[in-house]
Amino acid sequence: MRLSGNDGFRIVETASNPSISVVINGLPDVGLVGLLAASHIVATLKLEEIGSIESDMLPPMIVLHGGIPKAPIRIFGHDSIAVVLSETAIPGTLLRSLANCLVEWAKKNEIQLMLSLGGMAVSNRQDIEAPRVYAALSEKSLEQRLNGAADILEEGYIVGAYGLILRKCAQESVPAITLLTQSYYNYPDPEAAASALNAVNKILDLRIDVEELLKKGEEIRLRSKDMMHRTHEEMARMNKGHEYDLPPLYG
Repeated sequence: MRLSGNDGFRIVETASNPSISVVINGLPDVGLVGLLAASHIVATLKLEEIGSIESDMLPPMIVLHGGIPKAPIRIFGHDSIAVVLSETAIPGTLLRSLANCLVEWAKKNEIQLMLSLGGMAVSNRQDIEAPRVYAALSEKSLEQRLNGAADILEEGYIVGAYGLILRKCAQESVPAITLLTQSYYNYPDPEAAASALNAVNKILDLRIDVEELLKKGEEIRLRSKDMMHRTHEEMARMNKGHEYDLPPLYG
């Protein structure tokens, strides 16, 4: 077991995997896009739990899987890929500390790409059949890594964990791409998660099938309802829903 920490957060590694080069973040966010996509990656690739992210500042809770208590923020991995996913809404006051902890852990482990998956709230989502994916980059040279998977987000604002992670990665020279997919704001959106996964497939040269995710869309929405409610409360405190309506302050 290996521990590393920052600002009250600590990463507990229960299994060593020195070959990991890509970290995928799936935190509760707009439409739960990242969480749904990351959970599907873990299930499809049969990734094993290799660690958790702990903090005394998080709400006092655990999650049960197969009757066994688990930390709500866990790390799964195999070969070159690790996935961070959270089954609890993370208070906005803790996001900066969490972002710093994740990026410093990635830098220490010489991660070659930090890939964060999130949603981009759009008011006309019900009229969009195939949600578009946009990318924000920690450095311009990563544009070629996209392989046409997403449009570049040239101007705008990113509120929350993913904005903090992207900025910290830029400061620490950790290559990072944040994918934001058009989605509902406070409604679980497995179709947007599928679009995000198609982009991940292009970037990482994977073949993750999204048909199961689409087929079980309604079931996923029902199961994710409570998580979306808790996440919406935290997003409202951060004014998360208005970030893409704000014009850039300068060109």
